[in-house]
Amino acid sequence: MSDLIDNNTMKYKLISLYQQNIPAIREGLPENMNKYREPAMREFDRLGIPEKGEEKYKYTDLMKAFGKGYGYTFKATNIAVDSKTLFQCSVPELDTHTLLLENGWFYQKNQEHAQLPKEIVACSIRDAAVNYAALFEKHYNQQAAEHPEGISTFNTAFAQDGMFLYIPDGFVLEKPIQIINLMRGSNPLLVNQRNLIVAGKNSQSKIIVCDHTLTQHHFLSNTVTEVFVDENAVFDFYNIQNQHNQSSQLTSLYIQQMKGSNTLTNTLTLHGGFVRNNIFVKLAEEHSEAHVYGLALIDGKQHVDNYTFIDHAVPNCQSTEMYKNVLDDEATGAFNGRILVRRDAQKTKAFQSNKNICLTPTARFYTKPQLEIYADDVKCSHGATIGQIDEEALFYLQSRGIGGREARMMLMYAFAYEVIRNIRVPVLTERYGELVEKRLRGELSRCEGCFVHCN
Repeated sequence: MSDLIDNNTMKYKLISLYQQNIPAIREGLPENMNKYREPAMREFDRLGIPEKGEEKYKYTDLMKAFGKGYGYTFKATNIAVDSKTLFQCSVPELDTHTLLLENGWFYQKNQEHAQLPKEIVACSIRDAAVNYAALFEKHYNQQAAEHPEGISTFNTAFAQDGMFLYIPDGFVLEKPIQIINLMRGSNPLLVNQRNLIVAGKNSQSKIIVCDHTLTQHHFLSNTVTEVFVDENAVFDFYNIQNQHNQSSQLTSLYIQQMKGSNTLTNTLTLHGGFVRNNIFVKLAEEHSEAHVYGLALIDGKQHVDNYTFIDHAVPNCQSTEMYKNVLDDEATGAFNGRILVRRDAQKTKAFQSNKNICLTPTARFYTKPQLEIYADDVKCSHGATIGQIDEEALFYLQSRGIGGREARMMLMYAFAYEVIRNIRVPVLTERYGELVEKRLRGELSRCEGCFVHCN
């Protein structure tokens, strides 16, 4: 495929790929998963691959991700990776339950070394469709269908595997669950991974997702994750994106919150040639809280775009949103954050902030914060800034004997730390801080300590 291929031509290539491989895509999967494929493909035909300039993709050209030659596999390969040996790097001081996926397929021996409490269900989504059919049918594709997107409908049509996680009512997970997503292969590869997480009433859990590439090929990962957070549950979702610069990563995270629930999401983008993150949060019942954070540190010709939509559907809910970006060289980025306060959502509190630093004249950032308010008894604010390092602060540090390079690094770290400090796992806060500092110093060309020396 040529980089010059247009969105419409690529759409029909993918539709043709689907039609030619329907038996392989459906094989071994129950009807409660397969029944969504045809409607999703019709929706994908209608929506297509969003074009640059569309409202949600005004500054992002998805053909930079799709317009390359990829292969596609419809069967799992044997995973020959020992996550404990290979990934000492991720969060070495953090005691976690570790789960592994490769190229979107769940590692079936996860349970042998994850040592999860017996109350927790962690399995492939294809197994969940059979063995936990009631939970699966209640939640699968419900949120994604509510917000139809070209890339998510494409995922629904093609998805064969991914992860299913269930935290039962009242269960407090003492250790975080760390999910390692690996991309590797002998040829370029396109992957659709589908995840479903259900956090039961009054449960407490923390999920850490680490994304890595192990081989030097072009990869396109298109991941859809749906999360249902039941009454009074506390749920954290941390995503460390650290793929090489030949990779493209599209993520769509959907969260629905019930009465009194509390969620925190934090997305840290350290590396990745092309990254688009979509986050949809629906505060569906009263007294729920959502805290949405993101930080990207990019250089070269990397591009990172974050789109968020927080839906205040009912009264007495609160959301806090903060995204920060540091761009160097010819990097580009975008932020499009929409907060919707519906007519009956009185007593809403919603706060949004997007701050960005461009370190060079050739770095570019585009921001579009949005507040759409239809209720009259609310406290809401939003704001965005794009600038450079504060020269007065830089001069102050240098006048105290701190070298120019070190002073710039200190100011950038202080800028980034406002996002990092909101992590609710102290050891992870420290590790995030270390990764950010190394990234700012230019020392993090790969995941620190990893035995696979990819760029």
